[in-house]
Amino acid sequence: MSMRGHRLLSGYVSTPPIRVAVLEDDEALREEILLPALSDYGFSTQGAASAAELYRHMLSQQFDMVVLDIGLPDEDGLTVAQHLRTMSDIGIVMLTGSTDRQHQIQALHNGADGYLIKPVDLDVLAAALHSLARRMTPLPHGMVPDQAPVSRWRLEADGWRLVSPRGTIVALTAIEQCVLTTLMSASNEPVLRDSLIQALNHSRYDCDPHRLEMIIHRLRRKVLSQTKEMLPLLTVRSKGYMLPGDAWHKPTTIVG
Repeated sequence: MSMRGHRLLSGYVSTPPIRVAVLEDDEALREEILLPALSDYGFSTQGAASAAELYRHMLSQQFDMVVLDIGLPDEDGLTVAQHLRTMSDIGIVMLTGSTDRQHQIQALHNGADGYLIKPVDLDVLAAALHSLARRMTPLPHGMVPDQAPVSRWRLEADGWRLVSPRGTIVALTAIEQCVLTTLMSASNEPVLRDSLIQALNHSRYDCDPHRLEMIIHRLRRKVLSQTKEMLPLLTVRSKGYMLPGDAWHKPTTIVG
């Protein structure tokens, strides 16, 4: 997954995309909703309609995590989860229409890391995958979890993951990621509206001043809804927008 042309912060550029396999036998849900949405959230995705197809993909590809349905045509997802857990430490998130509490208990017992019920909010699914990826990433040598420093707002995973000071994760779409990484690259200086619009258009998104305002409004509302914290993204009158440096943790150099 490329960053589609805009500048990147050097602290993010080397991070490969999170590789996600989606095992879902409903073709419309898989191909028209889940795979395009997860790709728009920055994940590298591969779909499979059956357990056998997933296993074939795994012979030639590596995945960081897999999203599993329970009801499958050849092997139920609970058994797939158990099989995957015995052979690897891959992240496993169950995404199923089953509300059976016993299924949830069995899935977690079989090694699933999360259990979401359809219909799922795609923001929630993407955030769950980012949260799992973050837990799977080793901490720096010598650091244990309860010694992790209190964070400012930060962008992680090439800017696809926003983390609040309280540690709440917000998964960003490609447009939101482009806006925040462009603002972050300005080093605590305002970015003109025209510059943001140019960055979005350069990244293959059609944008104009009215749409930019709506993008910023929706981003602020989304972050507030998910974190219960106000996103420190300031409007600079007659100019544009900026991220105040004292509220953000960021690298100091830019590449690209």
